[in-house]
Amino acid sequence: MKKVLGWVLLFLLIFWIGTSPGPAADVARGIWDGIANIFTNIGTFFVELAKG
Repeated sequence: MKKVLGWVLLFLLIFWIGTSPGPAADVARGIWDGIANIFTNIGTFFVELAKG
């Protein structure tokens, strides 16, 4: 069941990208910006931690 659900979700994702690539790209860009922001903040944390 889990495998079938995974395939269905993958198909729906590909269908969504194919039918409306603009909004799909905006969502992907937003997710990527969020991940990049997390790593930047982790780096800032360790820099500040090393400063004492």
